[in-house]
Amino acid sequence: MPSPTRIANEYLTVDVSSLGAEMQALTTHDGHDLLWNGDAAFWGGRSPILFPIVGKAPDDTVEIDGQAYPMNQHGFARRAEFTLAASSPTMCRYELGASEASKAAYPFEFLLAVEHSLEGQTLTVAAEVTNRDQRPMPFGIGFHSAFVWPLPGAEGEDHVITLDNNGAPDLIRLSGGLLSFAKHPSPFKDGRLVLAHEMFDADAMVFPEGAGEGLRYSAKGGPTMHFTFDNLPNLALWQKPGAPFICIEPWHGMAAENGWSKALAERPYSQTLAPGASARFAFSVEISG
Repeated sequence: MPSPTRIANEYLTVDVSSLGAEMQALTTHDGHDLLWNGDAAFWGGRSPILFPIVGKAPDDTVEIDGQAYPMNQHGFARRAEFTLAASSPTMCRYELGASEASKAAYPFEFLLAVEHSLEGQTLTVAAEVTNRDQRPMPFGIGFHSAFVWPLPGAEGEDHVITLDNNGAPDLIRLSGGLLSFAKHPSPFKDGRLVLAHEMFDADAMVFPEGAGEGLRYSAKGGPTMHFTFDNLPNLALWQKPGAPFICIEPWHGMAAENGWSKALAERPYSQTLAPGASARFAFSVEISG
């Protein structure tokens, strides 16, 4: 496998693999690793890009124009080899186009471009989807980045997610990997959630709407990571039970609903692009302290 592409400035160093255009490391200037290391004993992912679906499909099958196609959880992009299209000391852009293999699961001509860039103490990860086909193209997309828990210097301290909008978004849960839209009381109080490992015994916490466009992940004695989201209305928090990471996952699209349609276009928060159209989705994280 080719070596990751490294981008860096005086504050941060980021490594990005061509496999899945997945970030492999996020390191501060003083040598602290903030991204999960991918230890397969817990979870082999680090920061996968989810496309053309987020979450699971019933029977691992989606329907497109009435025809069934096989589709694994979170789609195929995270296991696809991207091509490095552009790079500079502080930016790299990887691209994935349609192939015979992708068309067996997703019968469209498309371009997925994933760009990692640094400016000061901020990393931005942006994905642009372009419909190169002659018909409307439905899809979902999401980010699945895992960050260390505990944060460096904050061992034994409460780790807190604080929503910029001070909201208390409704919580829903997964059942067999599919969404149950029964609403649970929000775990947030005035926008604040103190993380506890047992919260994830029942899989991810999913917030379809209301989490807003930004949040902070922080703990006393450790760095603060301030996230902002662009065109990503859904949020999930996930941890493999007992693992030393927390996934902060902004999405535009979610798992299929239990007992509902297999149609990709009818999945919650799916988008459909007109022929020739493009859409951009991004998150930024500013690291301080």
